[in-house]
Formats: sequence, C-alpha cells, structure tokens
Amino acid sequence: MTHSVLIVDDDDAFCQMLETSLGASAHADSATSAMAALKLLEQRDFDVVVTDIRMRHMDGVELCKRVVESRPDVPVIVMTAFGSMETAIEALRAGAHDFVTKPFDLDTLRIAITRAVEHRELCRKVQRLEQALHEPREMGPMLGASRPIRQVFDLIERVAPSDATVLVTGESGTGKELVARALHERSPRRGGPFVAINCAAMPETLLESELFGYAKGAFTDAKSARPGLFRQADGGTLFLDEIGDLPLGFQPKLLRVLQEKTVRPVGGDTEASVNVRLVTATNRDLEDAVADGLFREDLYYRIHVIQIEVPPLRVRGNDILILAQHFVNHFSATHAKPVTGFVPAAARTLLAYSWPGNVRELQNCVERAVTLCRHSEITVADLPDKVTEAQPSHPVLDGEDSYELMPMQEVERRHVLRVYESTGQNKSLAAKVLGFNRKTLYRKLRSYGVIPPEPSDLDR
Repeated sequence: MTHSVLIVDDDDAFCQMLETSLGASAHADSATSAMAALKLLEQRDFDVVVTDIRMRHMDGVELCKRVVESRPDVPVIVMTAFGSMETAIEALRAGAHDFVTKPFDLDTLRIAITRAVEHRELCRKVQRLEQALHEPREMGPMLGASRPIRQVFDLIERVAPSDATVLVTGESGTGKELVARALHERSPRRGGPFVAINCAAMPETLLESELFGYAKGAFTDAKSARPGLFRQADGGTLFLDEIGDLPLGFQPKLLRVLQEKTVRPVGGDTEASVNVRLVTATNRDLEDAVADGLFREDLYYRIHVIQIEVPPLRVRGNDILILAQHFVNHFSATHAKPVTGFVPAAARTLLAYSWPGNVRELQNCVERAVTLCRHSEITVADLPDKVTEAQPSHPVLDGEDSYELMPMQEVERRHVLRVYESTGQNKSLAAKVLGFNRKTLYRKLRSYGVIPPEPSDLDR
C-alpha cells in the first residue's frame, strides 16, 4: 500500500532527494515552508507529515502544534539534528507522533512512516467502533444506544430472516409490538400483511371468530362469511399480543391451528390452509402460568421457540434522554411549538425517575411537557409531579448507564431486577440465583411494582 507523505523542509534539494528516495513505498509531496505545508493540508489529505525542526519563519515544533489543532488525525514525524534530544522531546510534547535524528538511513524513515500510518488507521478504526457503540441505532420506530437495547436489535436481525415462532416478553410499555413489527419488516414476509390482535381485549367466543373467521349463518349476526385474522395474515405475520391472557378453553384450539396449519371457521365444515409466521407477546411469566394450570404447557413450548426479552426503560441508561429528545422533536412538530430539548436539570430529573410505565410513559410525559412548555427548552416545572418528586438524594455520575451513587437498598433493588430480567423473568431461577426463597422474591417484586399485589394486600 502506497502512503501519501508531505515532506516539509526549507532545503528544496533535501525535499527533492526524499521524494525520489521514498519512491515506490510512498507518494511524496514537499513544501519548503511551514505555511506552505499548512495550505497543502487544507487542500489535500495526507497520511503523514515529515518535517524538519529548524526552519525559517515557523519551526517544526510550531508546525506540529498547528497540525494537531487543525488536523489531529494526521500524525507528524519530526527530523532533528543528532544529539538534539531536548528539541525532540519538545516536539513530542507538541503532539508529534515520532522523531528521527539526522543523519538517518531511509529504512529508518520508512519504518517510522509505516508505523505512523498504522497508528492513524488504528485510531480511525477505534473511532468508528466508538461511534457504532454510542450512536443511537434505529430499528423502525425503536431507538437506543444502550447495551440492553443493542442486544435486542442484534437478536431481531438474526431471527427475522427465519420463520421461527417468537415470544416477545417484557413489561407493559416497553415496545413489544414494535419488536414484532421489526421482525416482520426484516423478514422475507415483509411484502405480506402484518396483522395484530390483543388477546386480553376480547372474550373467548369473539376471539375464536376473530381469529378463525366464521361461516354465513354461524350465529345471528353472521349475515355473510368472514375469513378471520389467520387467513387475513396469510403470507405475512400474525401478532398475538397479551397471549398470557388467552382463555384456557381456547388454547387447545389455537394449538391445533399451529400444529396443522389449517383453520376451520366457526360454523364451517371445511378447513383452509394458512401460511403465517406467528409472533406472540406477554408481560406475564408464562412458566408460572403453566405451573399454576392457567396456560397449557404444550402451547407454551409451541410459541416459545425463540424469546426476545425487551428491557425495561429503567435499565437502559441514557436511552431515556435519546428517546426523550426523539419525542420532543416529534411533538414540537406535531403541536407546532418551537421546543428544542431539555435544560440540564430536567434531563437529570428524567434520568432519576424509574419509569414504571416504560417508553409509553416517557412518551406521554414528553408530550405533556411540550404542550405546557413556555420556552425553547423543557424545564423541571414542565414535568409531571410524580416524575419530579421521585428524584433521588444521591448524585448521578455521567456515564453510558448514568451510574448513581446509591444507598444499599437501591443497590439491592437494582440487582434483584437485573437478575430477574437476565433470567427471562423466571421467578424460580431468579430466586435460586439470588439465594432467596420464592416467597421472598415475590414480596420484593411486589414492593418494586413489578408484579401486581395480591388481592389480600389491596384490602388492607
């Protein structure tokens, strides 16, 4: 690989000699003054600058400082007279990458140039990796840069091309339907329909006719046949949200459809083949539901081929601010208000709140703040009381995950929740990892608001 080298020396003959000598190993140009070199750097890109120290008007140390200020990505090698170590050290302090002492052999200079170019390429690679790590990634309407959400994005990319059945789990408001839509949009079925239904919103009899369709005359109001959502989603994706609330009596009917890949409309005599990819979602612990006899084990294993756990907002660190700014941009345009962002105190307040309603709650909070905001930036006064009153007394440290200095009680809460999330909300496994009995874990999760209280608790 040929490197582009800028040689700077006020001895024109020496410059010409180096240009010729470097030959095939480098494409060399020269400048006989520091100012001429700076102009060339403005016009063209060089892999490395090789400059003499002693020059008229502006010496090599000052040139090095100017290059570091204007082109910090271009390494500088200084040439200094033998024995002038103090000058070489001064150049290194000014930002020089390396130095060679005159007289030198050309192989020494070639090695120095190669090392400088390799250093430049390594710095560029690190910079690209850091940008990929910290810049928000988008997957449809989902956005984030934190490690938990990047893991979700990566899993979606790996799973989407297949036809495998996916179970999306996570708390309410985390964006489970967005994951389902992202899977569809990145799958070979993206040209087909995406059909969604909330299983918790319908009684069993209506759910059956909605999913399987019905024949004409199947019941009083069935004046014409209806195909049902399975057939509407043919060639595409069917998303069953809140499948944990599926009536127990209906579960074997759904299982049969998934096994046979055919549906029979309510009141119908014939079956029709269906070709759908099934994605389901729930905020419940289905393993517990199976153990309690509320969910069929065979259906659970049928839908639980691949699980994607959507992390709660409270573990996503600075994604809170990334999402909040996204919502500001959206609602300021929607409501025609010139709101640009948050004052620092308001941003810290958002980070301090635990967001039990997750992204949905944050979205509603930001819409309210944009609506009430009287200035170009949202202040603490524009935020809901429950958000502002939840500020911790401990300081927040800057960092990818907005780490806080916190009391031991909060450390325990976060550790318990992290283990709970890492085990896929498997309470038995989480309790075993934490060294709790199952009853203790239930009590802690209820106190954190993760699972609903027992009916007896509500009566107190």
